[in-house]
Amino acid sequence: MQKTSITILIIYLLFSCKAIGQNLRLKIFGNDDIESRLVDSIGYSKSHKNYSLISSEIDSVQKKLFKIGYIENESSKIEKENDSSYLVKIQLKKKYHTIYIYYDKSNLYKSILNSVSKKVHPNYFELPITKTESALNIINSEISNKGFPFSKLSLSNIQTDNNGILKADLILDSETAKRNLNNIIIKGYEKFPKSYLKHYLKIKPNQIFDLKTLKEKAEQLNSLRFAKQIKSPEVLFTRDSTTLYIYVEKTKSNTFDGFLGFGTNEQTNKLDLNGYLNLNLINTLNYGESFNLQYKSTQSSQKLFQAEINMPYILNTPVGVDLQLHIFKQDSSFTTINQSVKLNYQINSKHKLYTGIKTTESNNLLKTNSYLAVSDYKSNYLTLGYEFRKPQYSNLLFPVNSNLYVETGFGKRKNSDTSEKQTQLVLDAFKIFNLNQKNSIYLRINGSGLLSDNYFENELYRFGGINSIRGFDENSILGTSYGIINTEYRLQLNSTIYIHSIIDAATFENKITNTKEKLYAYGFGFGILSNVGLLKLNFANGKTNNQKLKFSNSQIHVSLTANF
Repeated sequence: MQKTSITILIIYLLFSCKAIGQNLRLKIFGNDDIESRLVDSIGYSKSHKNYSLISSEIDSVQKKLFKIGYIENESSKIEKENDSSYLVKIQLKKKYHTIYIYYDKSNLYKSILNSVSKKVHPNYFELPITKTESALNIINSEISNKGFPFSKLSLSNIQTDNNGILKADLILDSETAKRNLNNIIIKGYEKFPKSYLKHYLKIKPNQIFDLKTLKEKAEQLNSLRFAKQIKSPEVLFTRDSTTLYIYVEKTKSNTFDGFLGFGTNEQTNKLDLNGYLNLNLINTLNYGESFNLQYKSTQSSQKLFQAEINMPYILNTPVGVDLQLHIFKQDSSFTTINQSVKLNYQINSKHKLYTGIKTTESNNLLKTNSYLAVSDYKSNYLTLGYEFRKPQYSNLLFPVNSNLYVETGFGKRKNSDTSEKQTQLVLDAFKIFNLNQKNSIYLRINGSGLLSDNYFENELYRFGGINSIRGFDENSILGTSYGIINTEYRLQLNSTIYIHSIIDAATFENKITNTKEKLYAYGFGFGILSNVGLLKLNFANGKTNNQKLKFSNSQIHVSLTANF
């Protein structure tokens, strides 16, 4: 008796599972084989769990047919073929290819219609049936962007003719008055400098409300070094006002940067040590200002001190001020002091213009005459500059995709004997070419030139080292003009670690010594981003054009940029 009960229970469970797991089959066909193949080409689900889903799938197929021009298609009643199969017949009828949509010229700009149709007439425009829905969505989006966020479009009075053409009236339902942005509220970082809203993001009260544009502008917060957007903006609509909420978080933007360089002294064959310290304080006063202090000492007895202050949007205007003091000393030969004042104008978040004045005073410290062409002089320049900066928000290691800075200066240099016109040219640009998510190529072009009839050694450009051509001592190369190309192939192992190659090339000219030379450097490096900051290590070997690679000429550069 017990065995019989168990057997009955097993049979019951098997049949119950089969009944529960059984799906219903749907077959849709047309009037003939051609129509049936067309229905099959649209695609539809043939297996369903219940009858209600079958009915919904038939409605979906009819809508798809409607969108491609079969607006008169009809379906028969659903017929039950057996316990699990259902049949339905859809008659496609006539296909319409084109629709004429009549519009009110007082409600729509012709420029909007030109963006969706190639045939726009004084009171109607033509569209392929297949593009009607997407075109209406675009039109509605453009109307919304012009200050009517609650606009709705619909087609009414739809008529047909015998030529396969539909005709319809376009009905626009929207508010009578445009909506303007009345209030802007910052959430999360209430002390965010309001001048950046007006001049950097170009968001200000009383402008026409355009949510799409506002979101794009708010995303530019991520390109600031001292703040980032934590979520998309939100909008509160009332009967007579529109309030925009922007969610911002203050970020760690102050940095302390330093590196140590190791190399072999060619004269003593001993290990030499050189390096620098670089302090950046950004937005400490919640004004968006920045302060940079740099001190550098190299193995060639060079010392550099530099201080720079940037104050953006003075008196809530789009004009900012840059102040710079640069002091350079070459052992006991000379000192040079550069001072500059620049006004900058922020066109938008990517483009900035500069103009200013720069003065230079250099003093010869040598007590006796020397073979060095060192002389006391003073110079004054009027400078013009332009900067372009494009961020890539999603990359923590490389947040800037490209940057371009060009500057030219026109002025005079005076010493005890002569007064001479001079021109200075500066170019610094880089670009990251992203091959895919992990692989990229970094290319930087950097150069400067001084145009003059004669030159002093204490006004020459000095380059070499981790921030110019790697594999050479810091500021060990002198020239009246130079150009450098830095290249790296970068492989990101994850979001915080990368390795890279180093292939650098440079050319320079020194008109005092009448020399022109080409330089090359090869090597590799890696970078690690942590909560402390970014640690970088470069190993590079530098050589001149006529010199063979020597391992003793290699340079190891270690740099740590700490955030706080």
